[in-house]
Amino acid sequence: MAEQAVASPGFSPLRLWNDKEARSIIIQILTMALLVAFLAYIVTNAIANLEAIGKTFSYDFLSEPASYDINQTLIPYTSRSTHLEAAIVGLLNTLLVAVCGIILATILGFILGVLRLSSNWLVNKMAYCFIEFTRNVPVLLHILLLHGIIVTSLPTPKQAGTESSDIFFFTNRGVFAPSPQLEPAFWAVAIAFVAAIVFAIGFNKYAHKVQDETGKHLPVFWVSIGAIVGLPLIVYFIAGMPLHWETPALKGFNFKGGMVLRPEFVALWLALSYYTASFIAEIVRAGIVSVSYGQSEAAFALGLRPNRTLSLIVVPQALRVIVPPLASQYMNLTKNSSLAIAIGYMDLVATIGGISLMQTGKEMETMIIVLLTYLVLSLSISAAMNWYNQRIKLVER
Repeated sequence: MAEQAVASPGFSPLRLWNDKEARSIIIQILTMALLVAFLAYIVTNAIANLEAIGKTFSYDFLSEPASYDINQTLIPYTSRSTHLEAAIVGLLNTLLVAVCGIILATILGFILGVLRLSSNWLVNKMAYCFIEFTRNVPVLLHILLLHGIIVTSLPTPKQAGTESSDIFFFTNRGVFAPSPQLEPAFWAVAIAFVAAIVFAIGFNKYAHKVQDETGKHLPVFWVSIGAIVGLPLIVYFIAGMPLHWETPALKGFNFKGGMVLRPEFVALWLALSYYTASFIAEIVRAGIVSVSYGQSEAAFALGLRPNRTLSLIVVPQALRVIVPPLASQYMNLTKNSSLAIAIGYMDLVATIGGISLMQTGKEMETMIIVLLTYLVLSLSISAAMNWYNQRIKLVER
């Protein structure tokens, strides 16, 4: 028994540390503990300093009246609304410019990326000069320049409204356009539109299955466009055209009615779009170049035209190179939208992180809201792009 007791080793921290898996877990636990302790120290120290100058850490101010106006709102808002509602308006404005910017930047970026590889010398060099000029100038200067051009070059509302036949008015106070007014029966058109999208997705999967089994290529694009446009249009006429348009009209010194795109939004949207597109263009060019030219030669040998080769052979393979850095550009565009405060666009930074901060004196509370919001937006974009990247990755057999 004594020999067995001597032979069986007892617990030793050194043995646990020498185990590779145990050491990895211990290091992670210690790292997390140090991080939590560091954050707790910062928060405790900040609260103590706020109390020392007579301030408290609370979010009670969110229920107080904001007492300021916002020139562009996607939801009902007045100066009597709360700071929380002002923050929501600012967040919606941020999301609006981010989503519109991502869509336009992607389209422009892919077009410029393809033009950079054009065999036409003039087109190639024009795209190259535009990309290099845009990328090497700070985005804030693009925003200020575009805003200045819009405000100074476009006419005043009174000058733009001299022609009564126009329905779109481009002025230095914004672009005024007719706004749709929906009637109750319009829900049928909306249901038809959703059904057409579901049909287009199903037909796309069916076409891929037919192509894999027989090699026959079905006109997916035209069938999908016909369904998405045609079906809602038919239902629209059957339902008695349950939609009318409210056109803007000049009343006094400005237009009333319709909808308006403020010059601040237009300048910010266009500047962020073409600035980000210049980076996306180089990403697209690199992705296309990464695909072996032998793939294109094989497609040409089968009789495929260059545009079909690009869309069916080259781009699907290039996406695996394009998508990861593309996610970074989408996040950069979203974060760069915070520069909107320079031209008076009321986004999240200008509302809760600007005017609300100055009125309430809640610097830490408002900045935490702004920081966490941008963190959530960036992580959401990253998660969506990672999901898409998993969908298009090569499947090993």
